[in-house]
Amino acid sequence: MTVLVTLADDDRWLVRLLRFGAFACLAGWAWQHLYWEGPYGPLFWRGEALDFVAHHGGDWDDFVGQTPGAGAVQRWIAWMAWPYVICAALTITARPRAWLQFSGLAVGGLCLAALAYSKYLTAARELPMLVEHAAQVASPVLLALALACGAKHRAVIAATTGAVIMTFAAHGAYALGWWPTPASFYAMATVVLGTDEATTTAILRSAGALDLLICVGLLAPRLRRGCMLYAATWGLLTALARPVAGMSLDLRFWGADQFLYEAMVRAPHFTLPLYLALIWRRPLARGDQPEPAAA
Repeated sequence: MTVLVTLADDDRWLVRLLRFGAFACLAGWAWQHLYWEGPYGPLFWRGEALDFVAHHGGDWDDFVGQTPGAGAVQRWIAWMAWPYVICAALTITARPRAWLQFSGLAVGGLCLAALAYSKYLTAARELPMLVEHAAQVASPVLLALALACGAKHRAVIAATTGAVIMTFAAHGAYALGWWPTPASFYAMATVVLGTDEATTTAILRSAGALDLLICVGLLAPRLRRGCMLYAATWGLLTALARPVAGMSLDLRFWGADQFLYEAMVRAPHFTLPLYLALIWRRPLARGDQPEPAAA
């Protein structure tokens, strides 16, 4: 009886961890959409969109709008904040076998996928920009899957592993300079650590190599838990680096309106590795797939 209770309690805490990651990510993007504007411009400011509108007899000015709130595109972008708000609420209220709520969480994943694709277009179709959002896109879907199948189900573990590998491999590719390293990487490291350009470059290259090493180590049973503990720590530090580097007492709201949500949307970068580290803290019994636990 004690063993069964412990397993159930473990399952609840794992679900709560997935809830937190998905909620913070979706709430952060809802904040960004409500306070600023959704980053969907590249989906529409393209020749293909102009050709589509012209082909169907539409007017480009009516389609995109010339003033805030005017045009179909700007109205749609403003409306997109609310799916994030609703899906963030669903991460709190969703319960096992609540299939309608699970469908809402899947919609949240699709919204995040559209956002990731838009950022990919903004970055001139650099593959790591698309791949690095895997943990964020997967977070609401993983929560639904854990509630439906159990937090220790093999499908949840495999999907989470894939999302973590994609995210950290993309970050590693950028940090190593295989694709142009984003200026924000240099800016954060320089501000937080107070290093010069050469030292910052060396730090980024080392961090990138470690990102790729943990992706490889994740596939080795003896190494994977240690790799995930490192990944969770690194994911938390890099998420917090945004507000630490950007916020200042001289800014309105201390800059929290600009930088705090940047940490929130990256919550899956540390919650998903931590979930895997907790899963692998001891071997699971053969076929250990407990019933979904409410959390």
